[in-house]
Amino acid sequence: MDEDQQDPNQDPYAETDQKQSLRNRYSSPVETKSSKWHSKINGMGASVRRLQLELTELTLHPPANCSAGPKGDNIYQWVATILGPAGSVYQGGVFFLELEFTNDYPFKPPTVTFRTRVYHCNINSKGAICLDLLNENWSPTTTISQILQSICNLLKNCIPSKPLVDNIALLYFQDKSRHDEIARQWTQRFAT
Repeated sequence: MDEDQQDPNQDPYAETDQKQSLRNRYSSPVETKSSKWHSKINGMGASVRRLQLELTELTLHPPANCSAGPKGDNIYQWVATILGPAGSVYQGGVFFLELEFTNDYPFKPPTVTFRTRVYHCNINSKGAICLDLLNENWSPTTTISQILQSICNLLKNCIPSKPLVDNIALLYFQDKSRHDEIARQWTQRFAT
């Protein structure tokens, strides 16, 4: 019988020693550069899915006085807007922020930076924010909406006992009315 001809009595899908040998040889789990890269892609895919889910949620149910979304077509770079909370020294201000996510999101928090100058003891001149939620109190269940609401709350209620800018916290303790006056002036100057 020729090689090309099959025995009609033999099952074409039956396992032969030769097939089993080839299967064992080529299907053994081996870690390769390709498989490492593939797992990175899968991890990145999870962060993209989470960010897309949160974007949908923010669009359907935006938090009060806040908005956020991707900057251009990069899902990892977001811009946000926060309106100064009513009754605070930041009332009437419009504050712009940037949120930078990594493919480790939501297991690592985003980097959040104020792009509008603000006189605040928990926000420095480079826009960095001292907020426990973005550091030691971070949880993978924390959402972008919760981050924005926490920042709104920080604008309304600073935490001078955990300052990022010591001299602003000191003025807050020593002369709160002067502190509030400067914060209002900065809001008028930089956020309106």
